[in-house]
Amino acid sequence: MSATADGVKYSPEWLVKHSNVSVEEKLDELRRLMGKAEGDPLRIVGVGAGAWGSVFVAMLQDSYGHLREKAVVRIWRRSGRSVDRATAEHLFEVINAREDVLRRLIRRCAYLKYVEGRLGDRILFADEILRDGFCLNMIDTPLCPLKVVTNLQEAVWDADIVVNGLPSTETRVVFEEISRYWRDRKTMPIIVSLSKGVEAELAPEPRILTPTQMIQRATGAPVENILYLGGPNIASEIYNNEYANARLCGAEKWRKPMAKFLRQPHFIVWDNGDLVTHEVMGGLKNVYAIGAGMVAGLTNESATSKSVYFAHCTSEMIFITHLLAKEPEKLAGPLLADTYVTLLKGRNAWYGQKLANGELSLEMGDSIKGKGMIQGVSAVKAFYELLSEPSLSVKHPEEDRLIAPVQLCPILRILYSILIKREFPPQAILEALRDETMHDPRERIEIAQTHAFYKPFLLGQQQL
Repeated sequence: MSATADGVKYSPEWLVKHSNVSVEEKLDELRRLMGKAEGDPLRIVGVGAGAWGSVFVAMLQDSYGHLREKAVVRIWRRSGRSVDRATAEHLFEVINAREDVLRRLIRRCAYLKYVEGRLGDRILFADEILRDGFCLNMIDTPLCPLKVVTNLQEAVWDADIVVNGLPSTETRVVFEEISRYWRDRKTMPIIVSLSKGVEAELAPEPRILTPTQMIQRATGAPVENILYLGGPNIASEIYNNEYANARLCGAEKWRKPMAKFLRQPHFIVWDNGDLVTHEVMGGLKNVYAIGAGMVAGLTNESATSKSVYFAHCTSEMIFITHLLAKEPEKLAGPLLADTYVTLLKGRNAWYGQKLANGELSLEMGDSIKGKGMIQGVSAVKAFYELLSEPSLSVKHPEEDRLIAPVQLCPILRILYSILIKREFPPQAILEALRDETMHDPRERIEIAQTHAFYKPFLLGQQQL
């Protein structure tokens, strides 16, 4: 027997029955809002199969996949990506360590191919193992089996909900292709973007370009149909039912019903109308997470050094939010929470630490085996280029002259010199922190709070 918070006990059968009713009611409510006819299932498609994209689709499959006549959940990924021998061996160990996974594969007559893959007698492919519930970027966390489609047109042409799990660097190209398949559609699907990367667009005026804006440009979908979901989440922990929360941002028409549809007991989804600002903040924390990883690696996880870095990097993020947001204080909690978890266990911090320890090199690129795209690298370039623009100049805190905002962001500048220009090794970040001319981070926050820095055009908004 299980007990609720008020002490009332219910049988497992009762809990299953009533949780299923609740799930089905949520699905029926969304179907009604989308005008779905009886016998026409709601078609949900994930585009991109990185760790978070795969987990997100797997959660939807776990929640709604059993209601086959009312919902169909699929995921698209490119075919042809092979699994190397070392990964196949590790995958075999993961399978044999989990009795539930082992039994499932045996029932599906799929176990033998993993034996052959471990022995090197067979080449496994990423789309093939994803069908069995294994994401190439997250081998240690088996998912539920997924319906995988490798033909993009087949995956998206009749989709009702599209989940963008692509890196920002791939979003534009893929959605430009998708737009060709949607030319004859009478209505556009709801698009939920999970991507946290950004780009800088410097002409005709400087601005940040986000994945949802790339999608809107590529497809012409109504802005009200495009949402962003972000939060302080680690994909593997969410799938293992660790408590987590996120914000679904966008126009009210779809964000509120979609937030309700996506909400689960362990995954609380709030909603907010400020789509672009939250999306940009999701990209900003990746910038500073790379530096945090470098500091951790170079100082043997010194708590003192990491706290010094945290003070400086958060002051820069606060300064930048005052340029980007009309009411930056509203972003402080979500931004710091997302930054905190990314510094603790995110792939960007991991990448910075591996660079500092010499286990990775910049020549290997920013798409890393077993991790996927390191979004912070392109975000460093985007924010540096944007904040270097003379048209954004602010008054120097001590001298009577104008300077580009990036001059007040020493951590961003050194990360750009290390990662993009490759002028210095990772050790240079410690030298930047030890620079006696560096201002107290409190002063940078005070500058931001006492000056009218807000530049609405940076996020494609008009001055009111």
